[in-house]
Amino acid sequence: MPTSKDVARIAGVSQSTVSYVMSGKRPISARTRRLVEDAMQQLTYQPHAGARALASQRTNVVGLVVPFRSEVNAHGLMAFVEEIALAARARDHDVLLVTADEGTAGLQRLAGRSLCDALVMMEISTHDERIPAVRALGVPALLIGLPADTTGLHCVDFDFEAAATLLLEEAADLGHDRVAVLAWPPGFAGGDINYVPRFRGAAEATAARRGVALDWHDVPRGREDVDRALERVLGAGGPPPALVCTSFLSEVVAGLQRRGVRPGTDVDLLALTTDAEAEAEEVPVTGVSTQPRDVSRRVMRTLFTLLDGAAPPGEVELVPAALTRRASSRHPRPAAAAG
Repeated sequence: MPTSKDVARIAGVSQSTVSYVMSGKRPISARTRRLVEDAMQQLTYQPHAGARALASQRTNVVGLVVPFRSEVNAHGLMAFVEEIALAARARDHDVLLVTADEGTAGLQRLAGRSLCDALVMMEISTHDERIPAVRALGVPALLIGLPADTTGLHCVDFDFEAAATLLLEEAADLGHDRVAVLAWPPGFAGGDINYVPRFRGAAEATAARRGVALDWHDVPRGREDVDRALERVLGAGGPPPALVCTSFLSEVVAGLQRRGVRPGTDVDLLALTTDAEAEAEEVPVTGVSTQPRDVSRRVMRTLFTLLDGAAPPGEVELVPAALTRRASSRHPRPAAAAG
């Protein structure tokens, strides 16, 4: 196996210069850097990760703590994981993925054994038991989500409150006096996942302000559960309410089709989803995208800001919400001009 000594000999520089090129600890001229990189490529030299970590006191590893509690939960998180991994590789970092629901013990294991330089945590609860441990960690930590107390923490998340407001305002502007929310499975709310009460609170406040009746339905996964929810919502007769879907969008669209109900013609369907999922349906769905990739990119930008020793943009950063109208709903008529 070639060594850094071999690289130095081929490049015609000292072994310490090779080390500085790899660690970035000292400024190196572009010409010298090119000589070293060409020599490394010629010898197919790969620096030993353990030795590099000892020399630099950095592991070049980001720990990503993502408890996969169910298949549905895992599917929704993969866009975050992919974008975080891409951003890490762009900065020559690897990602250590921790999927077990270990709570505080998992964080202490990662930080205590110096397995990573920084942590990204997902699936944050409003009253998350891990938060005291996060504050005591010796490495930078980024949270995707908002606990009840964000003091001293670095949090990035999507603006779920604004998303709920946009969806309920759209339904009211369409002339509906009833809105049925086909919401997350009961376990999400029962687990105190932070974005559920944030979304629901804003939806209820907007409905009250606009004089709209709001029906909230927790929908477990499965065809039968979706059909039962749709029967409760649409089977009472009278004009159908606007439907706002926050999970299982494809199952809801399929359930409407089984009833012979077409979104955009027979019922107004709005969704909290991603653009990709909304546009994949036979009738593209009006909705607010949760922007998982934008959230992840902002998380990693802040993370490397901390690792580089610079000040982060702030304790809490929310990715703005925007509504995109598609064929699953009618479009509100513009208000008549005064006079």
